Amino acid sequence: MTEKNYEFRKRLEVVHQPDRRDPEAVALPNEVVIDGEWSIAIGVEATPLIRSVAQDLQDYFLTSMNVSLRLLIVKDIREYTLTTNRVIVLATKEELPEAGQALELPRSYCLVVTEERILVCGNDERGVGQGSYYLEDLMNLREAPFLSIQEVKREPIFSPRMAHSGWGLDRYPDAHLNAMAHAGLDAIMVFVKDVDRTTEGYQDFNYLVDRAALYGLDVYVYSYLTSRKHPDEHDAEQYYDDVYGKIFEACPRFKGVILVGESCEFPSKDPNTTGILRLEWPADKPQTKPSPGWWPCRDYPQWLNLLKKVVHKHNREADIVFWTYNWGWAPEEDRLKLLRDIPDDITVLVTFEMFEQIKHGNVTNVCVDYTISFEGPGQYFSSEAKVAKERGIKLYAMSNTGGLTWDIGVIPYQPVPYQWANRHDALLKANEDWGLSGLMESHHYGWWPSFVSDIAKWTYWHPSPSRQDIFEAIAIRDFSREALSHVLEAWRSWSEAIKHYIPTIEDQYGPFRIGSSYPLVFQIGVKMPAAWHAMFGNEIIFTTYKPEDTPRQSLGASRYPVEIASLQRMHELMIQGNEAMKQAIELTPEKKREQVQRMRGIGQFIEHAVQTAIHTKQWWLLKQRLLIEPDSDRALALLEEMETLAESEIANAQAVIPLAEADSRLGWEPSMEYMTDAKHLKWKINQVRSVIDNEFPGWRASLGLTGRTDEESARYGK
Repeated sequence: MTEKNYEFRKRLEVVHQPDRRDPEAVALPNEVVIDGEWSIAIGVEATPLIRSVAQDLQDYFLTSMNVSLRLLIVKDIREYTLTTNRVIVLATKEELPEAGQALELPRSYCLVVTEERILVCGNDERGVGQGSYYLEDLMNLREAPFLSIQEVKREPIFSPRMAHSGWGLDRYPDAHLNAMAHAGLDAIMVFVKDVDRTTEGYQDFNYLVDRAALYGLDVYVYSYLTSRKHPDEHDAEQYYDDVYGKIFEACPRFKGVILVGESCEFPSKDPNTTGILRLEWPADKPQTKPSPGWWPCRDYPQWLNLLKKVVHKHNREADIVFWTYNWGWAPEEDRLKLLRDIPDDITVLVTFEMFEQIKHGNVTNVCVDYTISFEGPGQYFSSEAKVAKERGIKLYAMSNTGGLTWDIGVIPYQPVPYQWANRHDALLKANEDWGLSGLMESHHYGWWPSFVSDIAKWTYWHPSPSRQDIFEAIAIRDFSREALSHVLEAWRSWSEAIKHYIPTIEDQYGPFRIGSSYPLVFQIGVKMPAAWHAMFGNEIIFTTYKPEDTPRQSLGASRYPVEIASLQRMHELMIQGNEAMKQAIELTPEKKREQVQRMRGIGQFIEHAVQTAIHTKQWWLLKQRLLIEPDSDRALALLEEMETLAESEIANAQAVIPLAEADSRLGWEPSMEYMTDAKHLKWKINQVRSVIDNEFPGWRASLGLTGRTDEESARYGK
């Protein structure tokens, strides 16, 4: 079967998977069986969110468990709970104070399951929602409408848990919002350039906030607002009120605003910077200092105080989130001085693993944005987290635990659960050590519901099972008990493979950003074809591959042999995982196979992307040797080697076409749109073929003119 482009959105809009029930499942002695005699009850004064949750639960039973339940609205929910049997009651602590007396944290809930009734009591309406989704999680793992008799109180560890849309840039259909809420997320982000204006055009912000609230989600502004004035200019307050203040005046229910240097820098007077916005620097003038968005400027506290003033004028509770992403490379002394000077009611957001220097053999690499190859935390995060704790400042992390990083840029999630669990453990320790309280779980590559996001949800609530128990339960749910050992073997191989991934700038802007559609450029430069409506399109892809050398890492000429060897090991492990996954699928019931085959498709897509990255590095090394080789015969041998490599990469790209055709999410990313669909893969194949057929012959002809007779040169040119 094949999918047309964007057909993956149909799958994204399925919140409750149909027919999850195992017809052969038999209830255990301590389990309650929910059948058509049961009902769902809410109070007459239930909020729109609770009404929506109740309808959602009713749909879950019908769609996933093949059970039809009545939905009742009762006048006295407390009395009804005490006197009625065979009912699932959804209520808040305010409605049932005795049941919820132990609840304190927002979104926390208690679940009481007896033979007579099931009670979900939330500390607030969002807690009711999370408790109802927990019922679904338990029954999904059980693959039947059976619940064990129990009484438990559960509390979230992190809030906010925010993510960008995986449906489309700044696009949030109701079903996608619902899926995000089911996954335990409680906030979304939207790029903002003006009132009701995103990077893609018009959007009614108040309507988005209204719809998100129906699923228990807040909305954060991700600022793309231009700041052209220094805060000490006489009219700066009015200027920023007209830029930032008017956003919150027009939509005062935005939860907060995220400020990151590259997106909203201002003309700082810090002498360590140019003092000029990046895009306004003269093209004909060498830039020897960073732009203000890339340095911990001493006047950021002044700027933050002014923004806080104009925003809080319209929303006193707005969360002002200051992300230090762009200058994590800067000297620690300068970074920490800034954090010690910012207002104490500002939230600091720090990327968890970025900028870490890591030795691989005899070379040093630096973690670039963003990767799960290193679980973290990095020294940059740790140093700033300690200051945040010292000052009592609220601390968030860019964690990527929505399931995806920039390691491979055009897949829905990275199926490396053991490494994700290592990241989860590190984040939980940061919560204990430094008070880490909130997470940004994706950037514009978006959030996708997967078994990885399921693992994150289980981990981020207390109490929860061990990681191994979670892995095994999910593997049995999605495959079968018979397939369990093969699934875990595949996941372990893939998780080990990602540790051999070495993140570099040129790879994350090159072959790993888009996979096997990445071109092999010889002499004639090319530009990737891109959709006219894409936010970034081909702007964030460097097609002329070369080392992007920086002072904090070894030079590319030294790094590439080490990186190739490491990626070759990654490639071997991906193949091992893919073979284990093939065996698992053979032991999986037919009704589950379509979904898990897509998981294997992701593994195979990554396998070929790794091969493309290896070929690209080998291509660059051969080309450098060719360009300085004075001996014609040795140069010809190098050219022949490059042609063999090119043919191998053509075959590698061809193997990806059926994978992309089978899963329309492969090869797509919200800000770039499609970059590795069948069309782009065929473009790449033609591009490499053109190098072989059109560029190499001319090079051979030139080599034939060196130190040969006319007759020899003529033969050589052929």
